[in-house]
Amino acid sequence: MFHRKNTARLAGVVGAAAVTVGMLSTGAANADTFIPLPGGEIVKTLSDGTTVTVRLVGESANINPSMGSTPVHRNAWVSGSAQVEVSGNAKGGKIRPGYVVGCQVNIDGGGVEGGIEGESDWAGKKPGVGADTGAELSLGPGQAESFYILDLEKADEYGDEAHSKDNKFKGKSGSVTWADTTIGLSGCGGYAQARAFVKVKVETDNVTSVVTLWGQPYSIG
Repeated sequence: MFHRKNTARLAGVVGAAAVTVGMLSTGAANADTFIPLPGGEIVKTLSDGTTVTVRLVGESANINPSMGSTPVHRNAWVSGSAQVEVSGNAKGGKIRPGYVVGCQVNIDGGGVEGGIEGESDWAGKKPGVGADTGAELSLGPGQAESFYILDLEKADEYGDEAHSKDNKFKGKSGSVTWADTTIGLSGCGGYAQARAFVKVKVETDNVTSVVTLWGQPYSIG
């Protein structure tokens, strides 16, 4: 358990958050395929002239194509780091990393160079987030599902348990790092793909905007 004014089920730290989700299966280690990934970078200039740079670095995936000894099961352990730098008079922001997983469907849309600005995107509409965890995905042909990595636990204003999918940062920079996060997929009899994304909400004195960075799609079997 990690404490920073609240209790985090996963670790979250202003400026540099380190998160570990899931455990690497030692029994399947010999069958794993390690995939180094290029990550990506996007630079977005907001309407007030503020420049937002979002990077995905150190990205990789460790793939086991047939967990459960059937062709409809896959398992992957993914790692990476989301880094944000903001110019100008930035107040801070929030970082939400996640993944899209598809079964026999093209998830190439968006592009590493692409970015989305607007409040609706922060609500989860682009991409639509339909799963709480990547460890419990069940997809049929032509289906895709998205999920966020973070699940930070804290007390709300009434003292009740609340959960957050983002890590907050103050000032001009912040980051979130994750290692061996599990993506478990069942029900997909054909090819399957995964793709990382990083959503960043930035606040300045004049504007609040959202920038989305997409990673490269890759096969998970």
